[in-house]
Amino acid sequence: MYFGESKVYFDGSHYIAIPHTTRPNLRRTKKYEEIVNVVETEEGVEILKVDAPSISQNEENEIFENLDKNEEKSVKNSEKTVKIVKKLTKKEIFEELYAKYIDLKKAKRKKKIIDEMLKYFEDYDSCFRFVMNNFERKQRNLICRRIRMTRKANLANFNYFCTFTYDDNKHTEYSFKKGLKTCLRNMCYRKNWKYMGVWERAPQTNRLHFHGLFSIPENSLSGGIIEVRDYDTKAHKMRTTYQSTFFNNKFGRSDFELIDEDDRRLGNALAYLMKYIEKTGEKIVYSKGLPQYFISDILDEDIVCRIGQEDKKLLLFDDFHCLDEGEIIGQVCPETIEKMRKCN
Repeated sequence: MYFGESKVYFDGSHYIAIPHTTRPNLRRTKKYEEIVNVVETEEGVEILKVDAPSISQNEENEIFENLDKNEEKSVKNSEKTVKIVKKLTKKEIFEELYAKYIDLKKAKRKKKIIDEMLKYFEDYDSCFRFVMNNFERKQRNLICRRIRMTRKANLANFNYFCTFTYDDNKHTEYSFKKGLKTCLRNMCYRKNWKYMGVWERAPQTNRLHFHGLFSIPENSLSGGIIEVRDYDTKAHKMRTTYQSTFFNNKFGRSDFELIDEDDRRLGNALAYLMKYIEKTGEKIVYSKGLPQYFISDILDEDIVCRIGQEDKKLLLFDDFHCLDEGEIIGQVCPETIEKMRKCN
């Protein structure tokens, strides 16, 4: 049997193909989300309702006529002063509270969010269902982000795990973040670098730095790599690090750790980055040109068996042939994959 235009990815041990299928594109119906007008009075924070006895419909329309989402205004009324804080959907309120209590354990986080959102619902049950549904949504999104990140990393041939920190004499936090993003973007465009990483703050000092997996072609690193022996304050012992003179002079400090093809450092580095998207909600930063799949026709003789839900995926032999529109490009290897079409 012949499977054309299949999407192939590497799971860290084996190549797996997803055969091409066609299905009609159904237009999604836009879900209506109720907007909550959060206001602040002398008594505290409450919800501003249309039928509030202290403010008429015309007065409320006048209040929100030219009001931006996060704009603050104060409106005098005969009974009390109302300070409009912002207009948010319940989902946006949930996102703010989720980020606020991200450091708490899941059970305590749920309880805190339910307690603070209860005033936006008619009863406890509806608030509880809303919060639980959104926790499930966050978990599904996290799983999808983790899968996407792993598939991209396994096809990228990363060879360095790097950390960049700024020097106060050279940068502020804002200029460091902006400058490093610009520098890495230029490296990707001019020297064919590829990377994925995450911004992190140190637990004790709250200092911003960047961790990333990098694919750096040979002889494309500006400056040189020097060996530095210094004291690791976290491990409380001396260590040897390899640093780039180019990034040290430009930003402050850099650490380059070589990743070999046959060791576990790639898996450890991925686990380290995943920790931040799971615990702190940080977003992974990707460079252009990091696909999840490459496109190949699959021959029946290259299939070990069917796997996955409803046997929709194909487990491939480690030396399967890559074909593009019926033409054999070669056995699977980094050089052959480079020639294949890519997709996400």
